[in-house]
Amino acid sequence: MVCPYCNKEETNVVDSRKNNEGNSIRRRRECPKCELRFTTYEKAEIGLMIQKRSGDIQEFNYEKLYKGIENAFGGLDINDKKLKTLVDNIHNEIKTQGNKIKSEIVGETVLKYLKETNEVAYLRFASVYKEFSDASDFEKEVAEL
Repeated sequence: MVCPYCNKEETNVVDSRKNNEGNSIRRRRECPKCELRFTTYEKAEIGLMIQKRSGDIQEFNYEKLYKGIENAFGGLDINDKKLKTLVDNIHNEIKTQGNKIKSEIVGETVLKYLKETNEVAYLRFASVYKEFSDASDFEKEVAEL
C-alpha cells in the first residue's frame, strides 16, 4: 500500500480488525519513511452483473439502486440510516442470486421490500418500474395492496 503522505511504495500494518458486520477489515498502517499513520479498509468485490431487458449486460451499480429507492421515498419520512439499511438488505438479497442476474429480479426484489416498508414509496417505484401509463394502472396496483 502506497503512503498517501509521502508516496513511499511500502507501508507496515500495525493493527487489523474486522468491522461489526464482518464483511470488511480495517487496517491501521504506518509509513516507515515519514512515520505517519493512516487507515485502509479491505472489502471483497463480487463483480455482480445485471442483464437489462434489452439484453445488454452491465456492472451492478449500488448508487443507482440507492438513488432509485431514495427517489421513491422523496418527501416521505425516512432517515438516512433506515434508507441505507433498506438498500443494503435489498443488495444482500440480490447478491444471493448469483454473479449475473436479470434486472427484473432486482426490480421485483425492490418492490417486495418497498411493499413491506412504505406503500407510497412502493407505488412510486412501481409506477416507473412497471411503466404505468394512466390512472387505471395505479388503481389496479392499489387494489392489490
